[in-house]
Amino acid sequence: MPNPWTGKGNPYTREEVRERLKITLANKKAVIGAGAGTGISAKFIEKGGADFLIVYNSGRFRMSGHGSTAGLMAYGDANTIAMEIGEFEVLPVVEEIPVFCGVHGSDPRRRMWHFLQQVKAMGFSGVNNFPTHCIIDGRFRQILEETGMSFSKEVEMIGLASKMGLYCCVYVATPEEAVQMVEVGADTIIAHVGTTVGGSIGVVDANVDMDFAITRTQDIIDAARKINPNTIFLAHGGPINTPEDVRIILDKTDAQGFVGASSLERMAVESSLTELTKKFKSLTL
Repeated sequence: MPNPWTGKGNPYTREEVRERLKITLANKKAVIGAGAGTGISAKFIEKGGADFLIVYNSGRFRMSGHGSTAGLMAYGDANTIAMEIGEFEVLPVVEEIPVFCGVHGSDPRRRMWHFLQQVKAMGFSGVNNFPTHCIIDGRFRQILEETGMSFSKEVEMIGLASKMGLYCCVYVATPEEAVQMVEVGADTIIAHVGTTVGGSIGVVDANVDMDFAITRTQDIIDAARKINPNTIFLAHGGPINTPEDVRIILDKTDAQGFVGASSLERMAVESSLTELTKKFKSLTL
């Protein structure tokens, strides 16, 4: 479904994205989304067959050699960074698949309805709530909630995006958050079970094992499905890192696919560059 104005696949309407994903599921294929922090990542993830891309501000930090959690810190304007990556790196090279923008919904400096108009005009087909406060807990989460930078702001942003015709593919960490998001129109729920474990800059011990990931993912699915049975459910994070890990989640939950950022973009670069360099260095005179 190429765009008649550009000859490329972006942007798609919300209904067109839905139909694309329905076709994937009808063919008994897992829906696979991926984070892209650079143009070359986007280009070759698309060639690998991903169903959609998400531009996260954390992609810039991740592909600069820093942990993805840097995207949650005050190291830059999250919304500006995502738009820059989209405009100058990802959208110009993607040929056909939809691209979603990671939007920091709780940013108090943005008139969110106005910013979402810019996201749509840029050529993004949908949005995702990242950076997200759903993965923050404890006293700091309480402070955020009490000072106007709450998860409810992300829910409000998704509600606006839904009304504006943007496809809404969202992170949640609890069943309650899933219900909130589906009630305002989220199309796809991503069960976020924690920061990705592994690699050179990933978490080593997140106190989240596969049993927890399975249980939490299914609890999220069960809660949201009661509100809208047509929702698409994907898994993300924690110990769900490799295709083999995703296979376990697909077998033991009702998840219909996976979204990978570090586990696709960063891990691929780390392993392939290391091994290729070793092959070059094995050459002798």
